[in-house]
Amino acid sequence: MSVFTEVSRAQLEDFLAGFALGRLIEFAGISGGSENSNFFVSCSSGDYVLTLVERGDVDALPFFIELLELLHQAGLSVPYAIADRQGQCLHQLNGRPALLQPRLPGQHVDHPDPTHCQAVGRWLAQLHNATADSPMARPSERGLEWMLRQTLQQLADSPALHNSQLDALLGALADWQLTDPGLPRSVLHADLFRDNVMFEGHHLSGVIDFYNAASGWTLYDVAIAVNDWCLNADASVDAKRAQALLAGYASLRHFTPAEARCWPDMLRVAALRFWLSRRLAADQHAGQQGVLVKDPEHFMRVLIQHQRVAVGLPLAL
Repeated sequence: MSVFTEVSRAQLEDFLAGFALGRLIEFAGISGGSENSNFFVSCSSGDYVLTLVERGDVDALPFFIELLELLHQAGLSVPYAIADRQGQCLHQLNGRPALLQPRLPGQHVDHPDPTHCQAVGRWLAQLHNATADSPMARPSERGLEWMLRQTLQQLADSPALHNSQLDALLGALADWQLTDPGLPRSVLHADLFRDNVMFEGHHLSGVIDFYNAASGWTLYDVAIAVNDWCLNADASVDAKRAQALLAGYASLRHFTPAEARCWPDMLRVAALRFWLSRRLAADQHAGQQGVLVKDPEHFMRVLIQHQRVAVGLPLAL
């Protein structure tokens, strides 16, 4: 169970006394997370999720709170921060920044079909449409500069097969850092994996975990989603699911010719980002009990499969 900071019942009851949510019934740590401590909290007024933020820029938390409120007001089902009796949304618990949010309905989908993927594409387009013209902005902690630096560091340690893959990407990263390719931008979720999306049947009922959200190219967000929702067992892209996700997105937000040109490299860059972060997490938490460490080599297999990209972007005629 990925709970880095424990919370006792007495501590939680004292914390909840500041909210108008009734009495605490039960609570439990949530398994599956790899960066923050999360708890399901059941009160007499309903069910909630308590997050203790363990990593990242604490100064960015007001950005996340504002973003989630904007998306909530735009009609997207997201875990917006609940204010206490004094109107405050950001708190402290056991030395960690703490947010209390409504628990969204639904379940994670382990084996998505094209209908699930189409819904994910549509939701992602809604996010980008809602934030494209917003003054909200936040640089990514794991953007191009971070990827370039980490890739160079990994080249010395990786097997020769990996080196060939990483060498091929360094050029694209450097080019994009020097010359912006002119892709549409908005606020990105940047972590839209299956374990961050809830479904009731084929209805997308909510999206969680916005702690990687940042300003960036919308195409990068799409590539991250395809790299999780649309893969076969061998890490190759399933054409039907990928086409459904891209069609769902394009039904609300058209792709551009510049995005079509960058699409193959963007899929590879999105795979590289998570290979790097998982390698760092595996090193950081090696031997630490109770922490979920995801396999970094999965994304190297994805990267290798993207040497040939068969599914292109649908372009409006």
